[in-house]
Amino acid sequence: MTASATRIIPPRDVRTRRIGFAYPPASLDRHYVNGDLVMSHVVAVLSAMFPEGEDFFVRAVRAHADQVTDPELKKQVAGFIGQEVTHGREHRALNERLQQMGYPTRRVDKWVRIGLGRNERLLPPKIQLAMTAALEHYTAALAETLLTDERAQALLGETEVRSMLLWHALEESEHKSVAFDVFQVAVGSEKVRIRTMRFTTLAFLVNVVFHTVLSMLADRATYNPRRLVSSLAQLRHSPFLTRDVVRRIRAYNKVGFHPDDNDNTELLELWRTRLFGEDGTLADHLH
Repeated sequence: MTASATRIIPPRDVRTRRIGFAYPPASLDRHYVNGDLVMSHVVAVLSAMFPEGEDFFVRAVRAHADQVTDPELKKQVAGFIGQEVTHGREHRALNERLQQMGYPTRRVDKWVRIGLGRNERLLPPKIQLAMTAALEHYTAALAETLLTDERAQALLGETEVRSMLLWHALEESEHKSVAFDVFQVAVGSEKVRIRTMRFTTLAFLVNVVFHTVLSMLADRATYNPRRLVSSLAQLRHSPFLTRDVVRRIRAYNKVGFHPDDNDNTELLELWRTRLFGEDGTLADHLH
């Protein structure tokens, strides 16, 4: 199974924004995701995974950039790298605040750095690129859930974390096809793409659950049975665990899949205006 490398790359607005977020002391509650115990730890773990993960993505795409000849895709690769570097920087700032609040973000960051370093030593570059495309599909699915589901947005209240994650979600949605298109040009094997996604899914879920459990074990609130059971029960109704989200993630395993199958053009225009338009809520965060 081999995908065509002659696909015409459509124009996409993948811009690098100079932006910054701040988390002054006492600006966040201990369980900052609407007081929810489990989700506060899950979001902290995911945030802790991002910096090293984003750096890995950049290296994987850069390693194949010389095989990209399409000028439109070249431009998008430059935007992808700029966005991912900025994401890593801003998540490091959030992670330091979360560490001060009692979340083990430095430990998670170290474990991810060691694990990805091992992958880079042992796995061929084409598999690293396939892993990048697979994980970009995960981030895009979760990002667009945040942008489309008001329940997901409500979980984060009006905090700076909400603002940062909305910006991150917008940019993940803007560049969701870039690593995939680079893979199609440089490798193009549907078998490699799909098999790597299955392996990556298992590794990703195991790591998120493992680090979340460790994080929660260090939180006194975890040992309050009523609070723990209530928080676990709420996971059944999480907007990020719906059948639609699972179905969308699984669509990646179909031969012929492309991220653009899910057209997000209107969604991107809506959120660019909401966040960075003339009266955008994050216009004052831009440098």
